[in-house]
Amino acid sequence: MDLIKPFIDFQGLLVVDGGLATELEWRGYDLRDPLWSARLLLEEPSAIQQVHTDYLWAGADCIIAASYQATLPGLMARGLSEGEAADLLRLAVKLARAARDTFWMAQEHVGRLRPLVAASIGPYGAYLANGAEYTGDYDLDTTGLVAWHRARWHILANSGADLLACETCPSYSELEAYCELLAETPQIPAWVSFTARDGRHISDGTPIAECAARLHDIPNVVAVGVNCTPPRLMPELIAAIQSATDKYIIVYPNSGERYDPVQKEWRGESDPSTYGTMCREWRKLGAVLIGGCCRTRPSHIRQIRDRVRVIRDA
Repeated sequence: MDLIKPFIDFQGLLVVDGGLATELEWRGYDLRDPLWSARLLLEEPSAIQQVHTDYLWAGADCIIAASYQATLPGLMARGLSEGEAADLLRLAVKLARAARDTFWMAQEHVGRLRPLVAASIGPYGAYLANGAEYTGDYDLDTTGLVAWHRARWHILANSGADLLACETCPSYSELEAYCELLAETPQIPAWVSFTARDGRHISDGTPIAECAARLHDIPNVVAVGVNCTPPRLMPELIAAIQSATDKYIIVYPNSGERYDPVQKEWRGESDPSTYGTMCREWRKLGAVLIGGCCRTRPSHIRQIRDRVRVIRDA
């Protein structure tokens, strides 16, 4: 089943949520940890569920579970058994589903469709915690990446999520690993989104059109796109993806602020209203799943929702 088409038919767009870790940090949580936001799965899962809930009320049609940085090796390094680590991955999806189901029972269903839950598949670079998700500089080849991803992949594919979100992919070798794993789980839809170094290339230098073409014939890939990348690059990247596939295009860039890796701080400003205006332009160019990544908050997602026009009644 095409999970995306009902949203396109109903309102012309599927609104994805914004930054999870960003919002947790705004709420006072210290995420300076190799597990990043996944640390709160261990320490305060209710905070994660509350952020999911707030994004739904802001207008998100899809919330992404807090499994991006939750890996079996990373969790086991904290002293969890393999079984306990697997249960924590399932908890990430359970929290998102609980937020979605509670939201859906609480509101009147006017002008909305029942939101989706995506289980995040973070890249190998996120586990390395050295910035490799923005370079693709890995110490594993495709075979090694398949082996590294496989156990978590199958846990999340069978977790009850509506789809998988393969996010922040920086390299063609990791893309090839995903393609192999996608073939192992044909029952669950997925999107694949990349980090980009410019308007034509993903982080390791591969043309994004080549990546989109590689995914074109994989039936359970429902969307191809870009995340965790500056907003200014979106128009050119959307055009490059369109040249290679007719799959849905997803974009959820960073806020527009720039990260200083030396000072370890964000610089610049982000205006939610301006972000919403840019999102409207990305929709005109062909993107139909739009949200936000680092430094975007519910206020950014609300600006996207405010620009959605319902085409037909629910």
